[in-house]
Amino acid sequence: MRLSDLPKGASAVVERVDDIHPNDLIAQRLRDLGFVEGERVRLVARGPVGADPLLIQIGSTRFALRRSEAERVTVLQEVA
Repeated sequence: MRLSDLPKGASAVVERVDDIHPNDLIAQRLRDLGFVEGERVRLVARGPVGADPLLIQIGSTRFALRRSEAERVTVLQEVA
């Protein structure tokens, strides 16, 4: 499942960040922010227009991501 498809309020574990091309700076930046294998994330909120941006929480830190950025992150949704 893609991070962009996660239901609002749901938690998941990051499986990977996909590189679109070699030396993909956006994918590297996502990893630098903490989107790494095994890390827990939660979709806190979606933007009002086209559900963009997405508010994602990792630990106690929150990030606003574009849908196109969140689509690069593959996650495994945690079952409540």
